[in-house]
Amino acid sequence: MMQRTSQPGDLIPTYDLYGEDDPSGSRFWVHCETIAARSALHHWEIGLHRHERYFQILLVTGGSGDAIFDGETVRFEPMSLVTVPPAVGHGFRFSPDIEGYVFTFLASRLPVRPGEPSAFGDFLSAPRVTRLLQETGEGKLIIDQLLRVATEWEGRLTGRTVLMEAGLAASLALTARIAAHDQTEAEGTDENDRRIEAFSALLHREVRNHRPASFYAGALGITPTHLNRVLKAKTGLGTQDLVARRLIEEAQRELLFTPGSVKQIAFRLGFSDPAYFSRFFSRQTGMTPGAWRRQEQTRIGSRNDEPGGIRER
Repeated sequence: MMQRTSQPGDLIPTYDLYGEDDPSGSRFWVHCETIAARSALHHWEIGLHRHERYFQILLVTGGSGDAIFDGETVRFEPMSLVTVPPAVGHGFRFSPDIEGYVFTFLASRLPVRPGEPSAFGDFLSAPRVTRLLQETGEGKLIIDQLLRVATEWEGRLTGRTVLMEAGLAASLALTARIAAHDQTEAEGTDENDRRIEAFSALLHREVRNHRPASFYAGALGITPTHLNRVLKAKTGLGTQDLVARRLIEEAQRELLFTPGSVKQIAFRLGFSDPAYFSRFFSRQTGMTPGAWRRQEQTRIGSRNDEPGGIRER
């Protein structure tokens, strides 16, 4: 059940972690805590706020509450998964017996970005409350995946980054499958939707190989012209534009979150000529790679001299 609630006209505050204003504390790719750990400090109510770069998952295993999404109120009970993409205003009201976990992590670590042209990207682009039925395979697996992520977070053992990243991605992909199944039953699935989802998966795997549009079209069994028409109809962007956008996202992630010079990053991204990479980046963003990196690191308050200043937390 969803209902409209009025909101004050004040600006919605932006946090990396709710209530923490120190910019030097924002250098993490993932953070995990119990829902009660933070909400108990605020009388079980988290005010309306947003996260600029971070995606958030709440696994509700006990208790109940309301999620507020930009003025929409959605009730949740156990077992539920609450998903909130970056830049969406949201808040929560919890019952004092609330149980579960909050996972806050960089959206750039997802295999598919929110809003990308696919069923998964569409699912990630909007805040949602999804009921998890433990008697179904997907529901139990989602819960198990996230409980494992929480265990890895606490354990801090070798390989935890890989396991946590995989667990978060798997749990979201399975939740998106549940949502897509419900939608398909209600309104059916278009063949072009399946093509777009396949294109997004291929793009994620091949973007650093700089494949031409004909490669993606051939893999989907259609002509480049047909693929371009399908993508433009669904997203407003053609094949080359979507490839360029994804490559820029990869470049920005490398520049901000990994060490190395611009030249080294250009080679990692599949560019044989670093000068061409700089021109490509400047054409797409209006800034050189070095200038963009300095601006973004200053903006998030990084105090580390190394380019890969964002750490696990």
